[in-house]
Amino acid sequence: MDSIKGIEMVGVANLGFVCIMLGAIGKAGSMPFHSWIPDAAVDAPLPFMAFLPAALEKLLGIYLLVRIVLDFYAVAPGSTMSIVMMTIGSLTIVLAVAMALIQKDYKRLLSYHAISQVGYMVLGIGTCIPVGVVGGLFHMLNHAMYKCCLFLTGGSVEKQTGTTDLRKLGGLGKYMPITMICFIVAACSISGVPPFNGFISKELIFHASFEMGEVMGGAAWLFFIAAVLGAFLTAASFLKLGHAAFFGKPADEELKKTKEAPAAMLLPMLVLAAGCVLFGVYNQLPLQSLVEPSLGGFLDHSHAGFPAFSILVVISLSVLLLSVINHIFGVKRTGWGLGAVDHIHYAPGLHFIYNRAEEHFFDPFDIVMLVIKGFAWVAFAVDRFNDWIYNTFFVKVYTGCSNGLRILNNGSSSRYLAWSFSGVALLIIVFVVLI
Repeated sequence: MDSIKGIEMVGVANLGFVCIMLGAIGKAGSMPFHSWIPDAAVDAPLPFMAFLPAALEKLLGIYLLVRIVLDFYAVAPGSTMSIVMMTIGSLTIVLAVAMALIQKDYKRLLSYHAISQVGYMVLGIGTCIPVGVVGGLFHMLNHAMYKCCLFLTGGSVEKQTGTTDLRKLGGLGKYMPITMICFIVAACSISGVPPFNGFISKELIFHASFEMGEVMGGAAWLFFIAAVLGAFLTAASFLKLGHAAFFGKPADEELKKTKEAPAAMLLPMLVLAAGCVLFGVYNQLPLQSLVEPSLGGFLDHSHAGFPAFSILVVISLSVLLLSVINHIFGVKRTGWGLGAVDHIHYAPGLHFIYNRAEEHFFDPFDIVMLVIKGFAWVAFAVDRFNDWIYNTFFVKVYTGCSNGLRILNNGSSSRYLAWSFSGVALLIIVFVVLI
């Protein structure tokens, strides 16, 4: 295992770290600060999605997280805060990619992957060991490339066909071959297919989570399992997306009139796709020139080159093979690419959970808003009650007492005398009782 550096924080230091960490992962779009991304994917222009959630917010948030972990607090591997980060990363990987798996809109599917991939970055950095931090930073850089490319391919499809609804697409590879090639390269990159750049960074993160499982044992193996499960679901969802959009039969005769996107749209995609290949085949360039120098003395050696842990490479390739088998099974079962994961979507138990998730039942933002609305309703009810007490109840009591006293005190001398004797008699009775 890489040499362990850092300290176990206690007391208020943990609170300070958590507050700054939440700001960093919130900027990066990690769960539970992700709700705006799928909604933005539906409404916002795709160039915006390629620029902000795909690239800029990851570069800013994740790099800040690295600086917090290494420089501000020097978090120790396996410490409480390390486990917190790995837990957030693992949950983000699995939950977001599980939602991506069932989407039927090109843009919305990509948006959930923009969230899920942040989980890999947070998991790698959360291990607080050199191979994990390098993997997290490299994955940040790779994600900015392949996710930008993917969103741009989505923009190309939307521009040429007028829709990103996968139910209305199909067979576009024949009419948009360059867009399809760029999609395949970027999809292979995000799925961790060698020799593309995403394969290298994911292997580094797998390596780090595997080592944490070996060192910590027990439940720590769940972090590695989450990373592997996320890789399977990622590959499965992109097989579905690629099949539904670019292969198979066109859903409409009008799609046969589709033309390739203009050169101005293709050039950025081609550059990014080429970068995905370059940073995978020659990963020494980004790792030794960009990533590792930014970590200074934290590293003992370079992690460039082919992954050193061959067992994990075999596991990764096996997971990719399983995703292909899963896709073939799903397509044969349903007869079309979009139904390739229906056996997962509509599995007993999962179907109910997916339906609730699609209704935002588990959305942290909606849950918090529900709590806030409940608190606001209670506060409003208390405010109305106070208004009724002071503006209605007390006024009516005062008015009633005044009217009653006015009736009792009508100016009659005999009545006043009777009240006086009654008061004296009452005082005598009280005096006798007390004595």
